[in-house]
Amino acid sequence: MAVNTSSDILHAAVALDEAGNRLDRVLTGHFGDLSRSRLKRLVEQGQVTLDGKPITDPAYKVKAGQIFTVTVPPPDSGVIVPQAMDLKILFEDAHLLVLDKPAGLVVHPAPGNPDRTLVNALMAHCGDSLAGIGGVKRPGIVHRLDKDTSGIMVIAKTDAAHRALAADFAARRVTRAYQAIVWGVPTPKAGEIVGAIGRNPRDRKTMAVVATGKAAITRYQVLKSFGTTASLIECRLGSGRTHQIRVHLLAKGNPVLGDPVYKGRHVTARLTKLPAAARAATSNLRRQALHAYLLGFRHPATGEYREFKTALPSDMTDLLHKLEEI
Repeated sequence: MAVNTSSDILHAAVALDEAGNRLDRVLTGHFGDLSRSRLKRLVEQGQVTLDGKPITDPAYKVKAGQIFTVTVPPPDSGVIVPQAMDLKILFEDAHLLVLDKPAGLVVHPAPGNPDRTLVNALMAHCGDSLAGIGGVKRPGIVHRLDKDTSGIMVIAKTDAAHRALAADFAARRVTRAYQAIVWGVPTPKAGEIVGAIGRNPRDRKTMAVVATGKAAITRYQVLKSFGTTASLIECRLGSGRTHQIRVHLLAKGNPVLGDPVYKGRHVTARLTKLPAAARAATSNLRRQALHAYLLGFRHPATGEYREFKTALPSDMTDLLHKLEEI
């Protein structure tokens, strides 16, 4: 192996005893300062080539004598570029701001979403004063909503506000309520869904109710039903696990309409039972019908309890109108 120390271009020649092994494993043996997960991502991103052609399968079986070229991008500077966007701000003072996040907006930069996130918009709105509050990559972020979940979020503008709000979220001293349109009508019409949530052993990119997960409780109430086909429900969190509401409702047999991940096995059959207009509205939803409509907390500076509510966004209200035909 020869390494070009004057650039981020690395080369690895496959030895006889490495033939037949996975590409990512072989590269890990050559480049000890790079983790296997990092090298695997580089392979998947097309940064590893053989004879000038990208090899994008980390499990590719290598052959003796092959020479792979690895391009290692420069490390992320951690600098977040301010990008002005229209924000629906419900409240703002020197300590925090409360906003209504639209569906489709990622909260903070991450692989695959390096910019055009809520954090980029906040940096443009608040300026340098927000930089570093709560972390370099997630300035001001106390809690998050999934990309395709809409609703209310509180953003800290000072370190003191971030510490206080984060402690209140961790201690469950914050009131959070969601509205969701789900398949079927949960029974009973009000109750608790209890189930530990952890990584899905069948798909590590998703979550599931598993015995080895973390304890989770979701309290729900049916607000309106549309025959036996669908219903509008309210959910309140007794814990804050990743994808909790979506995972719990799927486990109960009432997945959220429009959810592309936690949709259950009978979506096609359920769609056929909808009136044409409702079926079209559901197909055009393009996200889970889940909205964080209420958020209440004590103001970190004044101690005053503040509660904020927002109406359902138009895509969900349109779907509800169509479901009225059932």
